[in-house]
Order: sequence, then C-alpha cells, then structure tokens
Amino acid sequence: MNRKKEIAYKFSVMTQEQAEDIAFNWHYDGKYSFYDMEADKVDLKEFLNPQQRGNSTFSATETNELVGFFSYSKVTDRTFDIALGMRPDLTGKGNGIKYLKAVIYFIKSEVKPEKITLSVATFNQRAIKLYRNAGFKDMGTYMQDTNGSTFEFLKMKYIC
Repeated sequence: MNRKKEIAYKFSVMTQEQAEDIAFNWHYDGKYSFYDMEADKVDLKEFLNPQQRGNSTFSATETNELVGFFSYSKVTDRTFDIALGMRPDLTGKGNGIKYLKAVIYFIKSEVKPEKITLSVATFNQRAIKLYRNAGFKDMGTYMQDTNGSTFEFLKMKYIC
C-alpha cells in the first residue's frame, strides 16, 4: 500500500506579520471578495490589532506555509463561537473539510466545549455545505451590518 502521508496543520497564536499578510494579500474571487479583510474597515482594524486578537486568534500552517486562520470566543461557559478562513488559492478545491475538522479538534482539545457555533453569509452556499457535512446544524438566520451594507447570515451549531 502506497499511501500519501497526511500532513497535519500546526496551529499557533497569530503573529502580526501573519495578520498583515492575510489582511493585505489574501484576496478572494468574485462574490467571495466579501471575505477580503479590507472589505470592512472596522473588521480590518480589529484584525490588525494584536491586543484585540489576543491569544484566541490562530494561524494554521502546513509545512511552514500559512494556509488559514481562525479565532474563537466564549459565548457561555461551554459554548464557543468560531470564525475561520482559508487562503484564497486553497478554497473551493476540497481542502475545507480537513481544515475544519482540524480546527474543531484543536478547539475541543483546548477549551472542552459542549457546543461550537459559527455564522456564515447565506450567499456562501459552498461554506454552508461544508459546515453541514462536518456536522453543523442550522439555528436560524439574522441580518447584520458589515462591509458597508446589510447581509443575511446563517447561525450554525456543532454539538461536541
């Protein structure tokens, strides 16, 4: 049997250099440009501020190459909300499920949650399908002001 060795992601607290790389160099195509950090000045300012990122925003590397990031925040004692992103050239190619499962595993090992939640723009059916395939369930939609307009988001939950 000649199996390709699976390379694991390495997660570490995001550096300022990594934050700036993501903020200014990661640009998504078409409707996904919604996720460019520069699309929302408030989000950009928060992302670039090391104090606001704190110790709960992580970079994901694979063979020392930056491939993604995520953050988590405590909602209740046993519920944590996550936000995540993957480098633009890696999206839409089947890489998401491995990455998402690694993020979930990391969070479960770090904070022992009962539930993980996330929000995703409803136009992003590609991500919604990924989240559902990973075991997230729909909780409902809401409207949020961001990127200079108001958008519909889907709140989802994962029971650990």
